[in-house]
Amino acid sequence: MKSSRNRPVHDHGGGVRSLRVPIPDNPLGHTLVYVVDTDRGPVLIDTGWDDPESWDTLADGLTACGTSVAEIHGVVITHHHPDHHGLSGRVREASGAWIAMHAADTAVVRRTRQARPERWFSYMTAKLTAAGAPEEHIAPLRTPRPRALPGLSPALPDRDIVPGELLDLAGRRLRAIWTPGHTPGHVCLHLEETHPTRLPGHGRLFSGDHLLPGITPHIGLYEDPDDATVTDPLGDYLDSLERVGRLAPAEVLPAHQHPFPDAAARVRELLTHHEARLTALRALLAEPLTPWQLAERMEWNRPWEQIPYGSRNIAVSEAEAHLRRLVKLGRAEAVPGSEPVTYVAV
Repeated sequence: MKSSRNRPVHDHGGGVRSLRVPIPDNPLGHTLVYVVDTDRGPVLIDTGWDDPESWDTLADGLTACGTSVAEIHGVVITHHHPDHHGLSGRVREASGAWIAMHAADTAVVRRTRQARPERWFSYMTAKLTAAGAPEEHIAPLRTPRPRALPGLSPALPDRDIVPGELLDLAGRRLRAIWTPGHTPGHVCLHLEETHPTRLPGHGRLFSGDHLLPGITPHIGLYEDPDDATVTDPLGDYLDSLERVGRLAPAEVLPAHQHPFPDAAARVRELLTHHEARLTALRALLAEPLTPWQLAERMEWNRPWEQIPYGSRNIAVSEAEAHLRRLVKLGRAEAVPGSEPVTYVAV
């Protein structure tokens, strides 16, 4: 018999099922889209990547659940990334379902829809130049070839998810928990109902990308070409982790990998991991380094020379998020007058 992790549809009990919607050309493989029964019809938590195979998988999975895309009542989005929000517009077109998202991520969606691709290329050029990236890395952004970029026309949500409040789901108790870090408006969703197998703890937690069983989510800078506010995404994430740990859910239902118990233990592991990483990065800053130079020296899942072009941009953003945290903690500072700016431990 196949493992439940490999079935296209898995019944988690208590009117909750999950579908494995593929992410094309991505090592994560798939997004777990959850189908939650309500008294007004099924509601989806996330929808998956906007791709024909992903759409067919979602539609076929809903049929296997005894329903259909046309019967979807609502869509609750944990965060705006295209592997979570990509198919929301198609679901709404097929069903008339509402789409709900935290206002901070809705603002990102609105900006993304309004900004021309050229604006993003010029923004990334400026950001990477300031981070100390070499000219050979920046050059392709100065003369970008026309190409379709994922997530540039995401669906605009109809409803705001209000942190701390119960969502309007007839017959269910699903409370929004604001967990910024991975994105500014990421939310986890706490199903405040007895676990169907009565596992010890307080209900179940749909954790999106915030809390995953075997990997750590990307924590980079919140990208906004028109906002120069100095945010602290890693600090946001660490605070959010502690908030989720205190909920003590009986089971975590994440958007990738597989469900798992004991959220508090996983939170402790992640807090320890990030503290160790900050300590290691501070040691690297014994000499002044630009964010690009720090990213080159950081430990990744492969040598820097093997990291693809786009992933290096993500890595530099993560390095900058860690630098901001170290500066805020008083463990590092910018070197006055350096250009591009370098940072050194204090």
